[in-house]
Formats: sequence, structure tokens, C-alpha cells
Amino acid sequence: MSVKTPETKSRAIELLLSPVNNKHLANLCGALDENLRQIETALDVSIARRGERFTLRGDSAQTTRASEALQQFYAQAKEALSVDEIQLGLIEILNRPVRKTSSGGGVSPALMTRKSELHGRTPRQIEYLKHIQEHDITFGTGPAGTGKTYLAVASAVDAFERELVQRIVLTRPAVEAGERLGFLPGDLTQKVDPYLRPLYDALYDLMGFERVGKLFERGSIEIAPLAYMRGRTLNHAFIILDEAQNTTPEQMKMFLTRIGIGAKAVVTGDVTQIDLQRGQKSGLIEARLILQEVRGIAFTEFLKEDVVRHPLVARIVSAYEAHTAALEALEAKSRARHHAEKN
Repeated sequence: MSVKTPETKSRAIELLLSPVNNKHLANLCGALDENLRQIETALDVSIARRGERFTLRGDSAQTTRASEALQQFYAQAKEALSVDEIQLGLIEILNRPVRKTSSGGGVSPALMTRKSELHGRTPRQIEYLKHIQEHDITFGTGPAGTGKTYLAVASAVDAFERELVQRIVLTRPAVEAGERLGFLPGDLTQKVDPYLRPLYDALYDLMGFERVGKLFERGSIEIAPLAYMRGRTLNHAFIILDEAQNTTPEQMKMFLTRIGIGAKAVVTGDVTQIDLQRGQKSGLIEARLILQEVRGIAFTEFLKEDVVRHPLVARIVSAYEAHTAALEALEAKSRARHHAEKN
């Protein structure tokens, strides 16, 4: 493969993919060049192709990324590339320049799940997975879509498959229902099931529906509201507390003291999405302050750059942020002019 870049600061580069393989080229481009359109949209470039020769136009940094993407996907194109492979690969490429964290980056730990391609896509996701493997208690906080819960469940499945733990226990508070819980139809399990659904979905995706069902019957996997944890001691278990921002300080302390011999715990939450009553403290916020220096406990703080969704989402978020910034600038200018006129 060779890349030809004009000597001047042009916004176009040429990429020649080799060795030439027409089947691989077809798999790379996708039906009706759909894969190329995905790359164009995600990286804000234009791509023209003649055989194995590609011309990339756009911002110089983005054309460089597009060149990397084409070479990476061409190397994977022995078989047809799925939309998932293209979009997840683009997310990795977009996150490569993200600043390095203290122990982030490097090679993502391999996880033994049904999804063999599963791994950390951003430096902080890799850091998170390493923290989970190396510490007995790990806190993962940050916005929705960063993989906090999914990667925690994947780590639990990995530990279970490797027989490092004997069971998986997943829990979360059902705060959103509050006093309205009694008005929902069904018994208590049916009432709280909607709040536990993201955990079920992750398990089914990582282990398969039938296997998860059998493990539930054997008691090897347990999903329950946080209130069910009181009075228990969980030995040789991988325990995940999801939506921890909705725990009270008392509930958080109760949960953390359930951890027994040979157990590992992961606590996830988004402190910007607290559903507790006004004035009530979040156990997650308090725990981060109290436990920050405790040896054996790790913290990973995800940022918006770690959101693993359609690559177009990042551009949508940036557009909204630019719009908000422009409005704030106009308002500040208007206030300054009004103040000057008043004086």
C-alpha cells in the first residue's frame, strides 16, 4: 500500500491499495459503495475510486484518518464487512488521538464471550477493562452510551467462563418507579423487570438466550433490585451495581459491604442523570469522594468522546455544542451592549 500526498498543503490525498484483490475491494466498498459512504459521513470527507486507487478530499487530518480506515478495512475484507464492523472500526479510528490516561491505551484485554470481536474501543474503555481485571472494586462513571454497563457485564461473563467466579449477580435500584411501583401490573418481579431490562439484553447478547435461561434456572445468574441485597454476603461472585447514581449513601454502603471472599464488584452510573428526590444525596457521588484513595478500588471517568454509537452522532453533538456556544456568545454581546448603553 502506498499513499501519495501532494507537496503543498492540499486537502486531497491518493491511496493505492495493494496487493490488488477484486473480491477484497468489493467487500471493502460494500453494496453500492455503502461502506465508503459510511466512512465519508463519519469522517466528513469525500472518496472517489477507480479500481484500487482512491482519492480522498477534505480536512487534512480527516483525510489521513480516512486513509487509515480504508487500509484497515481492506486488511479485514476477506469476507463481506458488516455495518457494525465498519461503524465500530470508525469509532476506534476517531478515538486514536484521544489523550492518554494514566493507565489507558495499549492492547485491550481479551474477553471470553460469544462476541469474539468484543474489546475496548477507546483508551478509557481499555483502561476500564484493565481496572476491572486488576481490582476487586471498580467504579465506572460517565454519560450514557460509553459502554459502562455492557463492558461490565462482558467482564462478568468472561470471569464466569474462565471459572474465576461461580455466579453473576446484577442489581440496580428501581428509583424511577418510586411510589408508582404499586400501580404497575403484575407481581414484584414483573414490576421491576423493565428497570433491569438493559442487564438482560447485555447477557443475551454475550451468552445467548438459551444459555442465559439455563444459568438463571441453576442460580448461576441472578438479577434483582438493590433492596434484595440487604443482609446477604456474596462470595465468589461477580457483582454489578448499575444506575448507581440513584442509590442513597446508605444503600451504597450496604451494597459495598455485601462483597465476600473471592468476589469482584463493578459500580456504574451517570451523575448527571440522578432521579432521587430533590435534596437527597447520591450514594455514587459520596462514594467517589470517600473511597478515592482506598487501595484496591479503581475509578474510570468516561467522557463524551467515549460514546460508542453511530459515528454521525459525534458530529450531531458537535453541531449542537457549536450552536449553543454561538447563542451564548450573542447573548453575552447583547448584555455587554445593553450595559454600555445603560452607563
